[in-house]
Amino acid sequence: MTETDLGRGTFDDPAAPLRAFGSARAVLFDFDGPVCDLFAGYTTVDVADRIKRTARQYWGPLDPAVEKCDNSHGVLRPLRDMYERSVPRPSALPLERAEAAVTALEWQAVRTALPTPHLHALVDLLLDHGKRLALVSNNAEGPIREYLAGLGLAPKFDGVFGRSPHDARLMKPHPDCVHRALRHLALPASDCLLIGDQLTDLEAARSAGTGFLGLTHHPGRALRMEQGGADAVLGSYLPVLRAADALSLRD
Repeated sequence: MTETDLGRGTFDDPAAPLRAFGSARAVLFDFDGPVCDLFAGYTTVDVADRIKRTARQYWGPLDPAVEKCDNSHGVLRPLRDMYERSVPRPSALPLERAEAAVTALEWQAVRTALPTPHLHALVDLLLDHGKRLALVSNNAEGPIREYLAGLGLAPKFDGVFGRSPHDARLMKPHPDCVHRALRHLALPASDCLLIGDQLTDLEAARSAGTGFLGLTHHPGRALRMEQGGADAVLGSYLPVLRAADALSLRD
């Protein structure tokens, strides 16, 4: 599978992505990737290291799963798992500081995040066809809302459902944010399509029962998404827009 193939869509039928959207009454966007390149020019290693240093000060030696993680978001779940397994239960302060540090990084990153190409055109296309839109993300809700407002997109989304600040175990692949979006939209999962760029997004979609459209330039990940039951996998939104234009010209 080449990147050119990904740009066209990875299914033999180029209209498959359009059908995936067409059968949905609501589209749920992941944030980092499907909406923007959140950490363009950023490294999250320093934040992860700071989180681990704080945890060591209060908890002593850390679990291997925590120590080996060098990603600010990735470290949150194993840190919480370690806390839950500890007997007696240690201070929760490292968890609180970890959440604060990651959220602060997100507030900083949204100031320079790059919008995903063709996002505005896709949003307008979906709204024109009566779709409802929502955000489901492992990022904090506040920075997401600010970013959407800066792009003029905030009024176009029914809701933002981000990371729980109280329990990192509810981050995707856990379907918590998807379930919250479905309750807010008052729609069955089968009427919704989730757009994500990670396999954890696919897992969350499958757990919740929604459709899934993968957005990735990585051939290996695209193949795993297809094998995992994605309705379509694309390298960009452009094939959807082109397919929609072609259909409108034939009407």
